[in-house]
Formats: sequence, C-alpha cells, structure tokens
Amino acid sequence: MVGAGTRVVHRPAVPGPPHPGSLTVSVLVVEGDAAVAEVRVRDLRRQGYVACSVGTGAEALAVHQQSDMVLLDLNLPDIDGLEVCRLIRGSGDKPIISIATRDTELDRVLALQAGADDCVLASCGMREMLARIEAVLRRSCPQAKVSHTISLSPLHIDNNTREVRLHGRPVTLTAKEFDLLHALAADPGSILSRKELMARVWDTTWAASSRTIDTHVSNLRAKLGCKWIITVHGVGYRLGRG
Repeated sequence: MVGAGTRVVHRPAVPGPPHPGSLTVSVLVVEGDAAVAEVRVRDLRRQGYVACSVGTGAEALAVHQQSDMVLLDLNLPDIDGLEVCRLIRGSGDKPIISIATRDTELDRVLALQAGADDCVLASCGMREMLARIEAVLRRSCPQAKVSHTISLSPLHIDNNTREVRLHGRPVTLTAKEFDLLHALAADPGSILSRKELMARVWDTTWAASSRTIDTHVSNLRAKLGCKWIITVHGVGYRLGRG
C-alpha cells in the first residue's frame, strides 16, 4: 500500500521545482503530445536541467525568451514547426534542437536551414537526446554549467564523476548499480515502476529481465544499508532515507 507521503510518477509537464543540485540551464520543450512532453521534461529535470513544456507553436513563440535552449518538435498542431524554428532563430542565437518524425535528408536540411543547431528523430532514446543537448551546449554556450550532483545528506551522488559518498566515505558501485541509484535519487519522493527502471537503466522493457533489478537492489542495500532502497509492493521502488 502506498503511504500518504509518497507519490507515484504521474506528473504534468509544467514548470516545477528542480531536484537537488545547482541548475543553470533551462530548456523549453515544445511538443504537441502531452505524454511525450511529460517524459522529456521529467528526464531533463532528472539530469540537472530546469525544464518546462508548451504544446503549441504560438505558446513557444510567446515564452521561449525565458529559456536558454529549445527542444522543438516540428509536428505541431497550430503553426508549422519550421516556421516556429525560423521565428525563434530570428529573435536570437539560443540553441535549438529540432525533432522530426521522418529520417530523411530533406527533413534534416530544412530544419538546419530554418535555424536548428541539430536535428534528431522523435524515436531516438533519451540517452542520445541528452548527449546531443550537451554537445550543442558545448558549442553554443561553453560557459553553461549543469550540476549533476544530488545531495541527500548523508548521501551524495555525483553523476559527472560517477562517485557516491555516504557519511563522507566513498561507496564503490558497479556501473548499473550507480545508474539504478541515480535514477531513484534524482526524484527521491517518487516511486519508479520496475518497467520504468528497466527502460531507464537497462534500455529494455522485457519483463523477464526485471529479476536483474532484484539483484542490483540487493547489492545496493548491502553497500548502503537496507533503508536506502524501499520496495513498494505492486508498484516499484523508491529512495528511502538511511
């Protein structure tokens, strides 16, 4: 049974408080599909970005000045996405990554000619999306810094160096143990389902593979203490407080 103080991850893609860490780069997600926008905003926030979303080209044109970067889906319900891209580019030099549904040379060329700094497929995974965002920021805003440190005293997780410290002492984790802990710690008040954890950490939703989670959770509990990873029966896992 889910406790009164715990929430399951089902949040709208609207501006909200950032997770722990010093956040300096804000990203506007322009996406007509609310469910897709929610996932993108959530994943960006978990990686240390301030993120919010709008669902139309008109809204994007009205608020884009408030963001450092725009993630622009070209398939919008009101204004042609390429026109939105041109208008945003005409108002300044902020980075724009366009998202196209078709993988054709013409689509990429048109997006780049409209002012996009990069063009990705809508079907690309979040890891590739984040890598492209960071690459564009390195070229366009070399001064931009995104803190990937999560501090939940006495637990500190640095995603840049992939180091974990508990009570000031280093904790040695495998790559997947770190990824699993980081996924839970990036949204410490939320419950993550087994399916979502498999998708985020192992890039698969194959149900039979979920036994892998049990092994890694057991290993994390052995290294951190049993109270840091909480099982919510029938739902998934959440971060505890040791």
